[in-house]
Amino acid sequence: MFPKKQRQAAGADTEPSGSRKRGRQDAEVVPGAESLAEAVKQARRRAALSVREFKFNKKRVRLLSQESHLQDGALGILYWMSRDQRVQDNWAFLYAQRLALKQQLPLHVCFCLVPKFLDATIRHFGFLLKGLQEVAEECGELGIPFHLLQGYAKDVLPAFVTRHGIGGVVTDFSPLRVPLQWVEDVKERLPQGVPLVQVDAHNIVPCWVASNKQEYGARTIRPKIHAQLPEFLTEFPPIIQHPFPAAAPAQPIDWDACYAGLEVDRTVPEVKWATPGTAAGLAVLQAFVTRRLPGYSEYRNNPNKAALSNLSPWFHFGQVSVQRAVLEVQKSRDRHRESVNSFVEEAVIRRELADNFCFYNKSYDQLEGAHDWARDTLILHARDKREYLYDLHQLEQGKTHDQLWNAAQIQMVREGKMHGFLRMYWAKKILEWTRSPEDALRFAIYLNDRFELDGRDPNGYVGCMWSICGTHDQGWAERNVFGKIRYMNYAGCKRKFNVGQFEHKYRP
Repeated sequence: MFPKKQRQAAGADTEPSGSRKRGRQDAEVVPGAESLAEAVKQARRRAALSVREFKFNKKRVRLLSQESHLQDGALGILYWMSRDQRVQDNWAFLYAQRLALKQQLPLHVCFCLVPKFLDATIRHFGFLLKGLQEVAEECGELGIPFHLLQGYAKDVLPAFVTRHGIGGVVTDFSPLRVPLQWVEDVKERLPQGVPLVQVDAHNIVPCWVASNKQEYGARTIRPKIHAQLPEFLTEFPPIIQHPFPAAAPAQPIDWDACYAGLEVDRTVPEVKWATPGTAAGLAVLQAFVTRRLPGYSEYRNNPNKAALSNLSPWFHFGQVSVQRAVLEVQKSRDRHRESVNSFVEEAVIRRELADNFCFYNKSYDQLEGAHDWARDTLILHARDKREYLYDLHQLEQGKTHDQLWNAAQIQMVREGKMHGFLRMYWAKKILEWTRSPEDALRFAIYLNDRFELDGRDPNGYVGCMWSICGTHDQGWAERNVFGKIRYMNYAGCKRKFNVGQFEHKYRP
């Protein structure tokens, strides 16, 4: 896809050495983290010297434009980076370099920075910008210009393509309606004859390959994904020093000015426990594999135990590849089989199920997107009397009668990450304490997207839909308010873990 003719390319086969030290003290420091970065670097080189010599699986790519071939006279290839904000372990970036190497053309990377995005706050934009700064530095080391375009893609990217004589555009994939619309808008405005392709660099099995329809649940998509994992769960080749320089360097980026110019809520502060960027994300991955993975299967539903991977912020912003994480975790299968299987279930099956739901269900964040049985039962019980009723402000402040729920809300507000088990309990209580299922879903999504570092993510939308609307679940015994939606209560949590310990840790 793209090349009209093949030309012999030659060039260096190097990538930056190791992960850079940022001078920040809040990253997770792990003995062996640098050795992990070096081991990963060597693994890429063993896979291939460059993506040109690698057998790239074309199923990862889908053509979006009518034009499929590069035109004569092209001056470069462009990777429009969006969801997957990293250099290495990025199939979209790799495909763009593959095209550029084959055609002996310069390679450009751009990111379109919008001043605001849904309910994202400075907590999210700060994480994003600091990660992009690392991307820009790494691109510079590889001789690949990185361009930070300020504005909506439809307004700034087509002009960039024209100005730089770009012959073809590669972008990554998100199943959500706003990024999908960005891609549609750009496709309509690209200069005539410039092809546009999309590469799913986020999922291991590309979303459109895993299934061509909305799957009912994990039990229906699981065999489809497992059947295709051997084909897609491969090592990555490296992004290398690009041998064909651009005619003009990228404009210097004033990162402080970009940060200051954002039109976002700055009352939700950035968190200190999570350092942005791929280097820090790989350190968290190393800590998980060496420290927490052994207890993951047994303790992942206990909020008082340090058993989770904590990788969701880096996964969400695309700073760490889920595929890389799975490749590293699977090396421990002989020693920790149950934990590895549990991690693969969550990181691959459940995560890709969420992308499937959002891609094939345009009402993925609304009651209309629920299964008929769930929507019917919620409507039937919408006027049931609630023992407690709270408005959005009370919920946001964590001022309910339930100290466990309050503690979970406070954890999310303070840390930008609520424990996964409690996110289910948290959302179900919102259904129980608000006037309608529509209000409950709207409140849950708003709070999740405002405070969680991984907000505005398919996993978050599906998590709220599972809890409140029974998505990917089944009907249970009918009860007040919930109807046939699965119920969770305080007593059930007390049976699973020391509730008092968690409540004490996150007191108001």
